[in-house]
Amino acid sequence: MKNKNRKRVLVQAAIVVMALIGLTACGSKSKSSDKVAPAGSKISIVATDTIIGDIAKNVAKDKAKIHVIVPVGQDPHEYDPLPADVSATGKADAIFYNGINLENAPGAWFTKMMNNEGSKAKAKAVAVSDGVDVIHLQGKGESSKQDPHAWLSLANGMIYTRNIAKKLEKVDPKNAAFYKRNAATYEAKLNKLHQSAKNKFDKIPAEKKLIVTSEGCFKYFSKAYQIPSAYIWEINTEEEGTPEQISTLVRKLKETKTPSLFVESSVNPKPMQTVSKDTGIPIYATLFTDSIAAPGKTGDSYYGMMKWNLEKIAAGLEK
Repeated sequence: MKNKNRKRVLVQAAIVVMALIGLTACGSKSKSSDKVAPAGSKISIVATDTIIGDIAKNVAKDKAKIHVIVPVGQDPHEYDPLPADVSATGKADAIFYNGINLENAPGAWFTKMMNNEGSKAKAKAVAVSDGVDVIHLQGKGESSKQDPHAWLSLANGMIYTRNIAKKLEKVDPKNAAFYKRNAATYEAKLNKLHQSAKNKFDKIPAEKKLIVTSEGCFKYFSKAYQIPSAYIWEINTEEEGTPEQISTLVRKLKETKTPSLFVESSVNPKPMQTVSKDTGIPIYATLFTDSIAAPGKTGDSYYGMMKWNLEKIAAGLEK
């Protein structure tokens, strides 16, 4: 009888303990949509492309595991996520995407994936371009669309950095000071390169200031450094390198003193080679736009790709 009473007391005590644990858990739920990472664990980050992933790495450093969806060298405008991408997105503490009509347009791959994942995943997602002064496309039928290539201005890269840090501070508050400090250090590094480039471009004669690329993705760059841009096609989601597009650019260039042409690493170089042949203007260098370089190669970071672009464009226009 004593044993039965003892067992009854133990069971009742266990029920009370479990109830208290449940109440504590309910009371500790945050009203915020930000999921707080468990103490002592690395947070899980998903970035839609290599540029955003690299900026996140500079802020999070060893406090996070980062999964990049669109691999090095591939186009983030159009992509088919793999099962591993979907799985990582569902488990992530923070999801960073560019926004501005890149991967989040109606019907775009990221939009579809997030719709499938539901409200919990959407609550974790942040458009790193939030706060950017958006530029709109200019072409026929494109004027209402936003130009997504904001990262090609270092000033906007600094905005991306701050937005990433703010989200990480919320999902991992115990390391908030760490993220804030890393973001400030990285932002200062980007700003130093930005100011150096502005000084260099200010010295280039006005008649030589024209950035000519295959895709019209350097509008934010042009605005940051007061250098006009020209291109064969406006954005990679439209027809690329048609005879009409090429002849239009050739006519324009024959009226300028442009010393150099540039081609992006992510596009077919043949249309620009045709422009070069028809105008006699040489292709000076290949530039990075939608992706950083492969690990170990020049331009394998956001800072590295921008440094390369700035140096090559300045040297090409100084010819």
